Amino acid sequence: MSESTGTLLHAVTEVAELAARTAMGWYRRSLQVEIKSDGSPVTIADRAAEEAARDWITARFPHDGIEGEEFGLVRPDARRRWILDPIDGTKAFVRGVPLWGTLVACCEGEQVLAGAACYPAVNETVSAALGEGCWWNGERARVSSVADLAKATALITDDRFPESPGRFSQWRSLAAHADVVRTWGDCFGYLLVATGRAEIMVDDIMNPWDAAAIQPIIVEAGGVFTSWSGVATAFGESVIATNAALAGITRSYLHEHPRQPSPPSPLAQQVHPTGASA
Repeated sequence: MSESTGTLLHAVTEVAELAARTAMGWYRRSLQVEIKSDGSPVTIADRAAEEAARDWITARFPHDGIEGEEFGLVRPDARRRWILDPIDGTKAFVRGVPLWGTLVACCEGEQVLAGAACYPAVNETVSAALGEGCWWNGERARVSSVADLAKATALITDDRFPESPGRFSQWRSLAAHADVVRTWGDCFGYLLVATGRAEIMVDDIMNPWDAAAIQPIIVEAGGVFTSWSGVATAFGESVIATNAALAGITRSYLHEHPRQPSPPSPLAQQVHPTGASA
């Protein structure tokens, strides 16, 4: 059975809110924090929230695949799959900081059909599906109309760029021209862009479970969502999300350009067609 995008919009919203409520039960409690092989933290709250989401999806969409940050991929050959991040912003979560959320996306291949992000610590949910618009706590959400970078708010998760030091100078050039620059990061920054409270949010490292739910939210809110190389995808391992008005100028600062070939060396320029040196 092929569900409508409207049905999927309601589904991703419901499962995101369910998993977020599960995580919220552990929020601001004393938790043991484990460090995974990639250096990121995980707790019982992450695992419990993902299990709740998986159970919900399996009961209602038993033939769909599910890919989550904590428990991997099941039914990899399924035409459709759900992508889960039970707590995006675990570092904030374990410190009692409310800038975290639960992300749920429903995809076919690399096309994201619907996505939802629930932020229970601040009582906000934003969700979207293709052609269905973006919805914020039951009201239509739109990006801002700010068209002057000097009046824009630009956000980032980690401005140290530990994995991509070459991007540091690009970000600093952009940030120098923005009005407000903050590290209101992880999924919280994308909520602010989609609802018109910020204009730019960037991340230089993104897994599919970090980005998939966010893509339709930004696009259906009227914004632009790409990788740092300018591709409109949730699977590009990096993200630039903006309102429409600042899409071009933001990416002119941040886009990665193909490496230009090096000019011939002076020695090579002195070689005659016969192969003899001058």
